[in-house]
Amino acid sequence: MTSTPGPPRTSSALDPAIAARLRRGPDGLVPAVAQQYDTGEVLMLGWMDDEALHRTLTTGRCTYWSRSRQEYWVKGDTSGHFQHVKSVALDCDADTVLVKVDQVGAACHTGARTCFDADVLPLSQ
Repeated sequence: MTSTPGPPRTSSALDPAIAARLRRGPDGLVPAVAQQYDTGEVLMLGWMDDEALHRTLTTGRCTYWSRSRQEYWVKGDTSGHFQHVKSVALDCDADTVLVKVDQVGAACHTGARTCFDADVLPLSQ
């Protein structure tokens, strides 16, 4: 299994106290779950490094690291489907970010509202 290179290792303006707590994967990334702030609907999963998290916290728009394109992207810049940040939280292990957003338009690149409604798996009971 080959590892996908991560984002550039540049210094970030992320608050040092937050950066010290953040538990990143070997590629320097943490998963970032986007959730609709008022309904609780889980919209998508993206990836952030320190710089993407800093940009998200300071601009009020979700910035992710694209593992396939190897570049930062701001949700909505090309699609018009914006994520306006309402709150950001770390989970108890500080290895996942929860971003509560007001989603404008589709969250999924397929044009669906959420990335998690197309392939619901059956439960065995």
